[in-house]
Amino acid sequence: MKSTKVAAIGLLAIALGSAPALASSTDWFETQGGRVRLVTSGKPDANGQLHGILDIDLDPGWKTYWRDPGDAGVPPQLDISASTNISSAEFDFPAPQHHDDGYSKWAGYDQSVALPITFHLKAAGEPAMIDAHVFLGICETICIPVSTKLLLDPASDPDNADDAALVSAAQEALPAAEQPDFNVKIVSKDEKSLLVEATFPGNPTSADFFIAGENGYSFAAPKRVEKDGRTLFSVEILNRPAQAPAEGGLHYTLVSDAGSVSGILPYM
Repeated sequence: MKSTKVAAIGLLAIALGSAPALASSTDWFETQGGRVRLVTSGKPDANGQLHGILDIDLDPGWKTYWRDPGDAGVPPQLDISASTNISSAEFDFPAPQHHDDGYSKWAGYDQSVALPITFHLKAAGEPAMIDAHVFLGICETICIPVSTKLLLDPASDPDNADDAALVSAAQEALPAAEQPDFNVKIVSKDEKSLLVEATFPGNPTSADFFIAGENGYSFAAPKRVEKDGRTLFSVEILNRPAQAPAEGGLHYTLVSDAGSVSGILPYM
């Protein structure tokens, strides 16, 4: 993906479009390899948060990316700066899968996927209009950068049960919060590598681990290591900032045949 596919991205025109809709969901934006839309639950919650999804419907054989797409992918991005009464928005991600296409190893989805979004209102109780620029990559043998504007007024259809059910189902499909018997802990670390131990229920051979690079960090695909009955994952650190950020941490997801959890590892 890093050579042929990046070159292909440079040669292909970005798919541009606009799909306005005065409803709790937008119309589908059609593109090569699939289609995308925004769906919301219609009503903000008591905390002034509006819940929604980026609904990505992939054609057979096409794929899209997790929050960390590897060394040559395009993660989903959402710019809501043109929106009314929306201060910020962030994605959540269901558990991904590892892929190796011969060019690079990356994390993502090989089936249609709904990415939950939390929109934060500037003023609870005031009208909000979502005017979002969505950018993501979808891939078959080449990657297509998809760029579109999606506009909706959630309050125009606030009681749409079908849309609310889609949002709820996507939230329920997210990894659970890390648990004492289902998590990863750092065993060792240095300038070039990170070693974590996975604790999880289920088949001992079923575990898979994903760590997202951000704030100047990037990582190679984790490598599974079995040692003394323990499941470890070794991760090469490809890039890191000169100084670790003072707050926050690195998102991780741990998967087994018993389910999945997500958590935060401290910066190193």
